[in-house]
Amino acid sequence: MSPLLACTSERQYGGVGQVKSLVDFHPDGDPDNPMDWSKTYRMGIVTLLSFMAFTVTFSCIGIVPVADQIIFDLEGRESKSASILLVTVWELGEAAGPLLIAPLSEIYGRYAVFNVANVIFILGVALSALSQSTHFLIFARFLTGLAVASNVLGPAIIGDIFPSEQRSSGMSLIMLAPLLGGAIGPAISGAIAASLGWRKILWISALLAIVCETLFFTLMQETYKVSILRCRAAKLRKRMNDETLLCEFDDEEGAKSAYSALGATIKRPLSVVWDSLVLKIMAFHGGLVFAFYYILATTLPGILKDTYGFSPPMIGLSFLAFSAGASVGIVACNLLIDRIYIKLGKSHQGPLPEHRLPFMIGGAIIFPIIIGLYGWAPYAHWSVYAALMAVASLGFVMMLLWVPLASYIVDAFGLYSASAMTMILIARCLGGTLLPLGIPPLTEAVGLGYGFLLLGAGCIMLIPLPIAIMRYGPHWRQLSEYTRTN
Repeated sequence: MSPLLACTSERQYGGVGQVKSLVDFHPDGDPDNPMDWSKTYRMGIVTLLSFMAFTVTFSCIGIVPVADQIIFDLEGRESKSASILLVTVWELGEAAGPLLIAPLSEIYGRYAVFNVANVIFILGVALSALSQSTHFLIFARFLTGLAVASNVLGPAIIGDIFPSEQRSSGMSLIMLAPLLGGAIGPAISGAIAASLGWRKILWISALLAIVCETLFFTLMQETYKVSILRCRAAKLRKRMNDETLLCEFDDEEGAKSAYSALGATIKRPLSVVWDSLVLKIMAFHGGLVFAFYYILATTLPGILKDTYGFSPPMIGLSFLAFSAGASVGIVACNLLIDRIYIKLGKSHQGPLPEHRLPFMIGGAIIFPIIIGLYGWAPYAHWSVYAALMAVASLGFVMMLLWVPLASYIVDAFGLYSASAMTMILIARCLGGTLLPLGIPPLTEAVGLGYGFLLLGAGCIMLIPLPIAIMRYGPHWRQLSEYTRTN
């Protein structure tokens, strides 16, 4: 039997006599079903997603140790606010991009949207390397952030190709890759800028992005179930000249126009977050937590230079501490989250998305302490090793918070996970853009140590949020049409 005819069934639609055949994946295995692809190929997709995530963060964070130098070269003067904006405006682009990327992926599929976004990303990096003014460079950085597809589509693709009890390994890898990029980029950028100039950092980023896109275009397949089944049903209708052949995602009254479908889908992330209490809470929590990554990225170079006398190459190498801690967090999540998920499922008559959250609760309890130590260690002139230990601890605890959050969103929202992740990323990007701008005034007013103690005290308010989701999430999810299970 042709794969296209692998599984069809008849279903009654509308009035009498309106019987249409429903096209679906074959339950005993189907070569078009991403869940049935070989484990080797699926892990290859995860590796490809990780490579792109590495490239994105390498491009974003690689200029951090030399941001002040870039502004001085372009403007002939120093500007702390311009240096911070040069780093954080990327996140502003990432906040806007998912509003198009996620909806388009739910209409045209992950493959097409990812490839187009990658091409625009390459263009943005090239424009950054060619920039002759600060304003144009900031615009090019915004454009590059706008085209980042891996953050919103990476977790969604993991949900497309793995069942819920097997997702943590893939999710952990695509979370680890950006951290490696965020460490290796600064580690080598100082030396490259000193010997070859800061523009070479951006050309290296462009080369990595071109290699990624070549691999995506040649090796990737469509993973989105809706797009695959719609394509299969359309091929069957054309081949058999039978308009009754539909998939469950086809509109009963005919396909909508591309514009009306796009308009409806663009509104979906806003509709999802408006309708879902758990998504509002998770977006708020994730946005505040991840903002501290950019607070670290914009404050650590100054701390190491002014307090410990580090040179730009040494500052870049110091970012490896964050990635070392984050790598330990990723390994812990990879080894334990699925086990805890399965164990809790056995004791609760089946696993729930909330069973992803124990690590997140533990991370939320530790997080305020780490934030306070990060600022207090240099303020009190503790050893540089104590300061770097605080940096590593921040990387560790952020993974305990972020990996379970992303896994929960994918499990809870299913087909709407891309739209839900969009709102998480928008909150994250807005926090990463705006909150770092408030750190210089805060530390100038009360000092570095007391400023971060105040931030840590504020983070105590985040502790009840994952606890509330763990306790009341199953009930709250039933109140939203996008997470309702019955």
